[in-house]
Amino acid sequence: MASASSRRWTDLLTCRQVLNIMVILGFMFNYMLRVNLTIAIVDMVVDNGNSTSANVTNSTSTGHPRFAWDTQIKNDILGSFFWGYILTELPGGRMAEIVGARKIFGGGMLAASVLTILTPASCHIHHYAVIGLRAVLGFFLGATWPAILPMAAKWIPPMERSKFIANMMASSLGAAITLPVCGFLISSLGWPSVFYFTGAIGLIWSILWFVLVFDSPAEHPRITEEERTEIETKIADGEGGKGVKPSTVPWVRIFTSLPVWAIVITHGCSVFGYFTVVNQLPTYMKDVLHFNIKNNGLLSSLPYLGKYLMAIIASWLADKLRRSGKLSTTVTRKVFTTFALLVPAVLMIIQAIWGENSALSVTVFTASLFFNGAVTAGYLSNGLDIAPNFSGTIFGMANTLSSLGGWVSTQIVAVLTKESSTFDTWKFVFWILVFTYAFGCLFYLIFGTGKLQTFNSVEAHPKDDKELQPLKSKAELDKEKEILA
Repeated sequence: MASASSRRWTDLLTCRQVLNIMVILGFMFNYMLRVNLTIAIVDMVVDNGNSTSANVTNSTSTGHPRFAWDTQIKNDILGSFFWGYILTELPGGRMAEIVGARKIFGGGMLAASVLTILTPASCHIHHYAVIGLRAVLGFFLGATWPAILPMAAKWIPPMERSKFIANMMASSLGAAITLPVCGFLISSLGWPSVFYFTGAIGLIWSILWFVLVFDSPAEHPRITEEERTEIETKIADGEGGKGVKPSTVPWVRIFTSLPVWAIVITHGCSVFGYFTVVNQLPTYMKDVLHFNIKNNGLLSSLPYLGKYLMAIIASWLADKLRRSGKLSTTVTRKVFTTFALLVPAVLMIIQAIWGENSALSVTVFTASLFFNGAVTAGYLSNGLDIAPNFSGTIFGMANTLSSLGGWVSTQIVAVLTKESSTFDTWKFVFWILVFTYAFGCLFYLIFGTGKLQTFNSVEAHPKDDKELQPLKSKAELDKEKEILA
């Protein structure tokens, strides 16, 4: 552990602040590695190609080859990411609880970055090579998301965790940045540069992650005694004392816990709506309203930027309300979850009735994602409230269901609009979104809670059945230190 004199170069930033910065950048680059292909493939494929082979038939304006991949092949390539992604959500969360989030998150990003750099080469082999590579890339990135919650359980005091979880929404910021940056790279240097650039960024971040980030304050070689004591004391006080983490996962108690299923089901409903709005409704704008939102860089980025902005605002407000004691953890989570899901439900009702207006539709879609950003102050942080020792496992369960939701939304839209993509057929999609958002909201209102669950620890503590308490202020901690001294 570093002394004050040996930490002069880091005096401007605490170890916890460095962790926050690295997590924000990590989720930005995580999503960059995920969506880069969706942008580049537009320039990679010959228009109206009908061939089922990967033979080069054309070149781009920058001299790079295009491939004759038909619509089915393109969809297989784009969808292959989820084949691997869904497999490692639950194992990734559990492995982070066992070996630490540093290895799981950092290792997943490192492997995905290397695979991204190899993507252009795989394109010249065969489209099956691209499909396999993207599936493996999804396999590694799937483990990264649930890994962050176990790290938050060790580094972030309970009353500050909403703000930390909001860092995950930096993925939206990454998507907003990736759109224009990759567009510039494609027009200037060609589509391969997208993979080399994003892969190199991921590699640099991965190296810095292993140098700067550690699984707990006790393991950090450069943390001061003051910062470590403050973090560990606040976490112990906020969680009701030092509990003993079970050596095995209480699977039966987790799978039969209604508060756990409140998180899992609500997350699935929320992400179902997100995937539908982001991935499917641009098709509605183009086919029904003859307005291609993807061609407008600003309008394409607005939903992502809005969601990240709301995530920050809502999380800051939620933690403030909990610290002040004005709202309990349970009430806070339910209020913000309701806000994040019920408002988009109402907006989808408007869309289902008056959605033939393109300006109104853009406003509705953007606003629905903006308000949905408040989930960081609602159910998304709730796993850390009810079971910090198994928060990765719970989030892995939730993200597995939500990943399935992304595939299901694609199939629903395909079936409903197969014969004709008109406003009358799309109305059914909007009403399904209304029901999904409302059901998720109602389920969480009934079964959600902020109480620490007894299965979190093998020992029963006096505060196990109580909600997390407001943390002691810095002045109170300093006063206690003076008394002990």
